[in-house]
Amino acid sequence: MDLHLHGKTVIVTGGGSGIGAAITEVLAEEDARPVILARRKPDADWLVRTGADFHQAELSDDAACAAAVAAIRQKHGAIHGLVNNAGANDGVGLDKGPVAFRKSLDQNLIHYYTMVHLLADDLRATQGAIVNITSKTALTGQGGTSAYIAAKAAQLGLTREWAVEFLPHKVRVNAIVVAEVMTPLYRRWLDTLPDPDGALRQITARIPLGHRMTEAREIADTCAFLLSDRSGHTTGQWIFPDGGYTHLDRSIGAMGG
Repeated sequence: MDLHLHGKTVIVTGGGSGIGAAITEVLAEEDARPVILARRKPDADWLVRTGADFHQAELSDDAACAAAVAAIRQKHGAIHGLVNNAGANDGVGLDKGPVAFRKSLDQNLIHYYTMVHLLADDLRATQGAIVNITSKTALTGQGGTSAYIAAKAAQLGLTREWAVEFLPHKVRVNAIVVAEVMTPLYRRWLDTLPDPDGALRQITARIPLGHRMTEAREIADTCAFLLSDRSGHTTGQWIFPDGGYTHLDRSIGAMGG
């Protein structure tokens, strides 16, 4: 299926690692022009391989985001898509206090708004698309992660709000709700546990479809489709490429379903 992304410029925050890197790679395969906006520069050989452009910015710094967007606009002209992806579960729970909570929101939520604010006119002009990458923890809770869950839940609400606000301009806004995906960050978290392999077996046993982790590539493929005009009548949706993990009864895994 041709997704009609040829030559279209798509900004991917945090697009050089984990799920973001997979999204960048898929966009490159679809002959789009992925532009990575992130704090750290990815491997130079990987950038050459994907043909991705890179602009360095601390996403919690509004001025840095504005400068990066201006540079991208000057270099590439029309901007057709935005993937809000950057962020990490930082474990800021009730014990950490309001200062840490606010700082976490700067790292995980505020730049989603900042980027849409900065690119609103660009996306109206191209009738582009926005995809917000968020987490199933917004719906399930996790414990000990108040700030991260607040950010993820807000991203779901903003997806619906922005879908409404952009309706007159035919800019589509959707969210991908990520569950269990083996990224480097996820691997590092597993390795902090007493029995990483045993923990992984327990997790995958509860994933109904195939009893396996979702692949980053599967998230990326979904993202590319949502950015494309092949999903031209899809907006305000929360998409769950998670093997049924969030919605299907967990006992299915225990029964070997």
